[in-house]
Amino acid sequence: MQSGSDELLKKMKRRYLVQTYTNRVSKIKEVMPNACIGVDVIVGFPGETDELFLETYNYLNEMDISYLHVFTYSERPNTEAVKLDGVVPKKIRAKRSKMLRGLSAKKRRSFYESQLGKTAKVLFENENKEGFINGFTENYVKVKTPWNPELVNTLHTISLTEIDSDGLVRFHFVN
Repeated sequence: MQSGSDELLKKMKRRYLVQTYTNRVSKIKEVMPNACIGVDVIVGFPGETDELFLETYNYLNEMDISYLHVFTYSERPNTEAVKLDGVVPKKIRAKRSKMLRGLSAKKRRSFYESQLGKTAKVLFENENKEGFINGFTENYVKVKTPWNPELVNTLHTISLTEIDSDGLVRFHFVN
């Protein structure tokens, strides 16, 4: 997505506006109500005023999305953007990035909460992380259970039961 501001999307030379993105997310949710939708967003692009940042923040807050990948704009030599007016100070970029990461955590938790009580298939990874094995459901809910090497790279049907302090979902196996 990059930005929730048509003005900034035009400056970024994107070939779409906010309404296009809104329509796509709506269509995805219509077809796949439990879809996990992650959004890439850039903060601090030249010309991003406080008002334009808040436009993006409020747009993302209202969208039925699951999490954000937040990227802080950084100058790159030989790009058109580096020549644009309205450079956003690095401290402000960092503050905005932190705000969007907080929003992302809220969105992810809300998405995970919407999945509790549902049955899903999970594929377990092959890494022992501090005595636990992680996996992802087909709609990208991250789960964990105590390490068991027999689970590595296997699919299992589970029921999602609760969110733990790490923000991962606990579950029980369904036979």
